[in-house]
Amino acid sequence: MPRPKKCRRVCYMPGNRNFGPLGDGGAERKLVVMTVDEFETIRLIDLERLSQEECAERMNVARTTAQAIYNSARMKLAEVLVNGMELSINGGDYILCEGEYSGCGCGHCHKRRCQLGDDEK
Repeated sequence: MPRPKKCRRVCYMPGNRNFGPLGDGGAERKLVVMTVDEFETIRLIDLERLSQEECAERMNVARTTAQAIYNSARMKLAEVLVNGMELSINGGDYILCEGEYSGCGCGHCHKRRCQLGDDEK
């Protein structure tokens, strides 16, 4: 029996959750779903320029887990960009950071509550 997934700490929710190519609005496109924790690794490593080790520490996971999440997110981004697909960011196993009380010090934590799982509620 596999070990249960550990919830990943996320400090910033995406402002926009759906993306897609402009034009040709009538064409149906395949939808790629990126989880919130995958979005967080892209934000931390590529935008905030943290190392995978620092990202893992912020998300409260092992470095190898952060690396796997990051690799999955990059593959999805590449698929969306190269093949002109739509991207939706939602779901995943995560806890929304509690801000200054969590000790992450990211400066983006503006919510004081935690949420588990899908934020589709």
